[in-house]
Amino acid sequence: MKLIFASHNENKTAEIRQLLPAGIELLSLNDLNFQEEIKETSDTLEGNSALKAAYIYSIFKLPCFADDSGLEVDFLQNRPGVYSARYAGEPKNDDNNMNKLLDDLKGIQHRNAQFRTVITLMLESATYSFEGIIKGEITEQKIGGNGFGYDPIFRPIGEVKTFAQMSMKEKNSRSHRALALEKMISFLSLGKFSN
Repeated sequence: MKLIFASHNENKTAEIRQLLPAGIELLSLNDLNFQEEIKETSDTLEGNSALKAAYIYSIFKLPCFADDSGLEVDFLQNRPGVYSARYAGEPKNDDNNMNKLLDDLKGIQHRNAQFRTVITLMLESATYSFEGIIKGEITEQKIGGNGFGYDPIFRPIGEVKTFAQMSMKEKNSRSHRALALEKMISFLSLGKFSN
């Protein structure tokens, strides 16, 4: 069965492929040779996730899902949130985003944060939503060379490593995206999936 992931992000696609059960063929937008950048015009993770899924479904008429994730920092009233990918402005750049966040938290003791992912799944005319949250803290410097996004400065609660110090397998066992995806996979395995 074919399932489209409405993303060009090959890091995310690789992460998700490792989690999906056998029998589901995951297609990214790159696999479909769809190069258009989908505008994320909503000011919520839920809105952007739904917008991307609906747009891709309208074109390919295949089951598809989209996600939107954000880093929500307590001290910054849950910013950068929906604007995480472009926190430091255009063009989006992981290092610039991390540097801005570390600057914004300079001298701040309270560094609690959470990563939140919202997945929207479209099957025929029905739409479903799944959320994953992992709580942690922002480190005072970048640590680790794996992962992407804010991984080098996010340490989950109860862990000694940042996401960027973990292998993909370690991160997949506890990440926000993995938690949301787990909920979606459980739902699909109930036989609601048709193609």
